[in-house]
Amino acid sequence: MATTAELFEEPFVADEYIERLVWRTPGGGSRGGAEAFDPKRLLEEFVNHIQELQIMDERIQRKVEKLEQQCQKEAKEFAKKVQELQKSNQIKEAADIIQKLHLIAQELPFDRFSEVKSKIASKYHDLECQLIQEFTSAQRRGEISRMREVAAVLLHFKGYSHCVDVYIKQCQEGAYLRNDIFEDAAILCQRVNKQVGDIFSNPETVLAKLIQNVFEIKLQSFVKDQLEECRKCDAEQYLKNLYDLYTRTTNLSSKLMEFNLGTDKQTFLSKLIKSIFISYLENYIEMETDYLKSRSAMILHRYYDSKNHQKRSIGTGGIQDLKERIRQRTNITLGPSIDTHGETFLSQEVVVNLLQETKQAFERCHRLSDPSDLPRNAFRIFTILVEFLCIEHIDYALETGLAGIPSSDSKSANLYFLDVVQQANTIFHLFDKQFNDHLMPLISSSPKLSECLQKKKEIIEQMEMKLDTGIDRTLNCMIGQMKHILAAEQKKTDFKPEDTNNVMMQYTNACVKVCAYVRKQVEKIKNSMDGKNVDTVLMELGVRFHRLIYEHLQQYSYSCMGGMLAICDVAEYRKCAKDFKIPLVLQLFDTLHALFNLLVVAPDNLKQVCSGEQLANLDKNILHSFVQLRGDYRSARLARHFS
Repeated sequence: MATTAELFEEPFVADEYIERLVWRTPGGGSRGGAEAFDPKRLLEEFVNHIQELQIMDERIQRKVEKLEQQCQKEAKEFAKKVQELQKSNQIKEAADIIQKLHLIAQELPFDRFSEVKSKIASKYHDLECQLIQEFTSAQRRGEISRMREVAAVLLHFKGYSHCVDVYIKQCQEGAYLRNDIFEDAAILCQRVNKQVGDIFSNPETVLAKLIQNVFEIKLQSFVKDQLEECRKCDAEQYLKNLYDLYTRTTNLSSKLMEFNLGTDKQTFLSKLIKSIFISYLENYIEMETDYLKSRSAMILHRYYDSKNHQKRSIGTGGIQDLKERIRQRTNITLGPSIDTHGETFLSQEVVVNLLQETKQAFERCHRLSDPSDLPRNAFRIFTILVEFLCIEHIDYALETGLAGIPSSDSKSANLYFLDVVQQANTIFHLFDKQFNDHLMPLISSSPKLSECLQKKKEIIEQMEMKLDTGIDRTLNCMIGQMKHILAAEQKKTDFKPEDTNNVMMQYTNACVKVCAYVRKQVEKIKNSMDGKNVDTVLMELGVRFHRLIYEHLQQYSYSCMGGMLAICDVAEYRKCAKDFKIPLVLQLFDTLHALFNLLVVAPDNLKQVCSGEQLANLDKNILHSFVQLRGDYRSARLARHFS
């Protein structure tokens, strides 16, 4: 076939072509040559060559047909493209003409050119509609370049804004398919932001209009559906929904801040948010405080119900204030003591619930309040916390605890007020932590700061005063219990034994029981308080304990052996005093131990002992009073040595 192809060289002449073929064929020559003329072989060559030419012709024909079809297709496409370009150009030309005519027609008097003006307006409107329809179709086909062309033509028409509206409407079709409308809106705006610059000459305006449409129509409708449903019937759910929706809306706004929306996008987005939530935020704090009050009251009511307790009315003013002042100054209880059966009426669970509700209220207040109203709104929430936590719960428990403290001469006393102290201290710490963590950031730069600090100071001082009163009365009760033990257990013969031969040198039964009681109370005080309060209370108890023992032991007269027994008791009291770990208390009992040595020393040594390190600074009357307790005090010899 290759050889045959060579025979078709230009210019093609049939006779020459056959001649060349004959000469190429062995035995085809007619004038000599290497081989003799062979007609059969030449005929065979012609037949074969004709067959090859037929096959070649068929192939070439198929190739020609294929090229013709391709050419026809390309010609049609080219013609169509040319037609579209021509049409597009005629649109642009027509638009330019009708736009100019429309402007000119505005200047023509209506009475003379009404018909012309009407025709121009009609053509203007028809062309405008065609352009918008073309833009709509191009957007559905996703033809960005065509959209850009049509938008550029429409830019000078009144209907340009309608073109933008169509774009905004169509780009939202199918955009809200997830369960999260805020995420859908963010994705939509991101997608449009990438595209809008390729279509419109003012992309920031179009994007801003899309965002405005999303906020004012889609989000506003969604927010309304979520809030109106529970606004009147479920305050808790309403406040939670409001906080959640507002937070998600502001988060969406933060994402949109990265786009170019014009000069002041912060103000633009803030106005959009305000337009959605203004009707809900206007009375937000009223809803918040009303709900917090009812919720706090319910928490307390449920707690006291669980204790089968009917809250006592704690009066204020008039007689009640007078009673309180008398009680604080004289430690006299005016009115009957109540039996609370050891119940403190303080609940950490209640406190945690109240603080949690208030914490959520502070968080919502921070998010939903106008910045100018934030400190004032936060203060209102704080006053509710003070009312229900500090007054209705803690202060009530303190008042009840004070009323439950028995008188100091009661023979059996349940001194559970220390449990009240312990729990109140824990609650104070929680209250103070919330004050610092959640309230302070909201009021730190406003005049409300000093007002809150003052209110907190007043509340804590009032409670500390009641705690101090309760602790003081509790210490008196402890001393009263010790008095009862001593009165019941201490015998006159303890320090004047009749049979001195069988006396065992150990402390008395009264001393054993008093020390056991004291050690128990010391441990309870350490467990009920913290910090310096422990030392302060233990020192006060230790001083009163010392005074009690001092006065108690001065009631007796001591024989020589009795003095030894008394020293054993005092030594045990001093050992008990070491548990206080208060230097002053231990010093007092060291001095008391030294004083009781005056009961057993020989008369000749009294002056020397009295001038010793521990007794030298004591008043001489005190020393004399102890010497007088000796059974041999009246002897002339003792009086002479001590005078």
